[in-house]
Amino acid sequence: MHTVIRTTILGVVLGLVALVVPDSTPGPQDFTLVKVERAEGVDVEPDMIWILAVGSDARPGENPLRVRGDALQMVGINTRTGAATSIGIPRDSWVSIPGAGSNRVNAALYYGGPQLLGRTVGNLLGVQPDYVMVATFGGLARMVRAIGGITVDNPRRFSDQYLQPGGYRKGKVRLNGMEAVEFGRIRKTLPGGDFDRSANQQRLLRGIHRKIVAKADKPGFIETGLMSVVRNLHTKGVSPSELFRIAQAVAQVDPGKVTGCVLPGGIGNVGGASVVLPNVAAAKRYGNDARKDATIRRC
Repeated sequence: MHTVIRTTILGVVLGLVALVVPDSTPGPQDFTLVKVERAEGVDVEPDMIWILAVGSDARPGENPLRVRGDALQMVGINTRTGAATSIGIPRDSWVSIPGAGSNRVNAALYYGGPQLLGRTVGNLLGVQPDYVMVATFGGLARMVRAIGGITVDNPRRFSDQYLQPGGYRKGKVRLNGMEAVEFGRIRKTLPGGDFDRSANQQRLLRGIHRKIVAKADKPGFIETGLMSVVRNLHTKGVSPSELFRIAQAVAQVDPGKVTGCVLPGGIGNVGGASVVLPNVAAAKRYGNDARKDATIRRC
């Protein structure tokens, strides 16, 4: 009963935001939710919502929707069962970008914005996203602070002399603000590089979801935490009813039914630059596995 009430409140707030924040609002934004234009005849599962979550590498004054993406996670939610999965795409994956030749996958955001990035990742996995959510580093930090910080299960100690000299210890680590952002950005000191960074980004997503689930019934938590997001939320082509459906789906995700894999691959060299050569067969297997029920049986 509590979940229904909290979800209703969440949906009302999101609906109001959708009405007062017009499409294509100019200026910088922390979060932008874009509805992906689908080709006719694309098979869509009615119980599934696919959202490509993107961390934008925008610097002050840059448009977050037209720079290279720093983090890429394809998130699938089953609205009937509460299952959810995330497929991490290493940002340096060398792929075909429609109309732009071959390049690192994150360059698709620069060349054609969220629509092109969504199509590029969708072609790789064989599953097209319904929406693309682009978040800035600052926006993510403010959101984590607003919900009171998160806890992640860190499998190894690591640090970075520039981003986090003190490092993150092994085990349960509490993160707040930019600590969370840096946890998901560091790669050079991780043994698996881009692959381990993508796995850490999934740990952040799980930590955020666990905190929301744990605190959802606390009076004022959803409203206060949500407003930190919606003050700077912009939508493109998303109706109030769609926002409510997304909010409802996220609220009903069962933490015990969450799976996640990082797309494997090898390290290659293109034009003198180091890139990730993604395992295309594994990409299609992940997409096919999760297509109908948001569950990946094995990575």
